[in-house]
Amino acid sequence: MFKFITGRSIWINILAGIILALVLFFIFIFSLRLLTHHGQSKTVPQVIGKTFDEAKKALKDAGFEVEIQDSIYVDTAKPMRVLKQVPESDETVKVNRTVYLTINRSVPPMIDMPNLVGYSFRSAEMALKNSNLRVGDTTFKPDFAKNSVLEQRYNGKSIAPGTKVQMGSSITLVLGDGVGDKQIVVPDLVGLTFCQARDALAASGIGIGSIIGSGFSDTCSAFIYRQRPERMDEERRYNRIRSGQMIDVFLQADKPEVDSIGTAPGDEENQ
Repeated sequence: MFKFITGRSIWINILAGIILALVLFFIFIFSLRLLTHHGQSKTVPQVIGKTFDEAKKALKDAGFEVEIQDSIYVDTAKPMRVLKQVPESDETVKVNRTVYLTINRSVPPMIDMPNLVGYSFRSAEMALKNSNLRVGDTTFKPDFAKNSVLEQRYNGKSIAPGTKVQMGSSITLVLGDGVGDKQIVVPDLVGLTFCQARDALAASGIGIGSIIGSGFSDTCSAFIYRQRPERMDEERRYNRIRSGQMIDVFLQADKPEVDSIGTAPGDEENQ
């Protein structure tokens, strides 16, 4: 065998080696074209919105492989429908390429109910959206924390945080209307500085409404000489107010003279 090689001219052996290399190279290129389907391409059909079986048949008939990449839940789409495809429709790709599909789940997954109590309505709305839940009805009940979530309900019953609910469920929120349900005697603010009155009212959940006055440089140190509503009505009966309501104050630089008026029996505990 070796004599066959060594007995021939070196140039003949080199030429034979080159021819053999070229033959092998062309065989490799031809096989590669067959394996990769070089020059054979097709347009990916549109399958979004179709059922999985319909999409699979359409893609197989067009010469593509099919694989489910993911399944998610979208409550506005029909179950088992194609939500996304990769490559997208109308793209030109090689035949036998795999098209990956995202399918809408037929049953919503169960998720944990978040704790919304104490949130503002806007914050609760965002938290529900981030949890793939929806805001259902909103109801109000007396509470000075206006638009704050007092209770969360599902199917008419209170629902505790961490309870499993279906994704996309509607949650009813009970909000504070900004007014407490307990009436108290209107505090006497005349003679107090603005900041003293503000701190005293905050403890009862009452806010400062309009601020009327001039002739002073520091609002905090200005004195209240009049308030609305006043502590008593024209018949010398105590006016009442609820948490969440407002009192307007009239300010001046000098401390006013304050009339001493006794407190009505039984009103001390309501002040």
